[in-house]
Amino acid sequence: MALIEWREQFEIGIPDVDYEHAQLVELINTLGVKLQEHPTRELIAGMLGEIYAQISAHFAAEETIMQERGYDQYADHKEDHERLLDEIRDIMEAFQANPDFAYEGVLAARLTSWFTGHFKTKDARFHRMMG
Repeated sequence: MALIEWREQFEIGIPDVDYEHAQLVELINTLGVKLQEHPTRELIAGMLGEIYAQISAHFAAEETIMQERGYDQYADHKEDHERLLDEIRDIMEAFQANPDFAYEGVLAARLTSWFTGHFKTKDARFHRMMG
């Protein structure tokens, strides 16, 4: 089960960033596949942690590029990154507190919404300004 479908609109025109975006979507979808196999709680928690770590690392790299290039909307962009990381942490905590929490639906909906909105607006603007 794909938790998030890759879309061309997720590409912003910076090859390294686009590659990382595709890798993040693949990692998220790996979780969807594992869910079909009735994984242990530990595996799910580990995968959620890995998704969080990979997204966090990607954001840090993207923010470094923004700072190096003097991007004028760096603070707003970073704030949007932090908002998603907070939501993923909330999902992780809810899963730890309640094994029956339907995190996959929440995660899929939130990530799809966030990726689509963020890429179409904030990342697209960053590409236009820095391209």
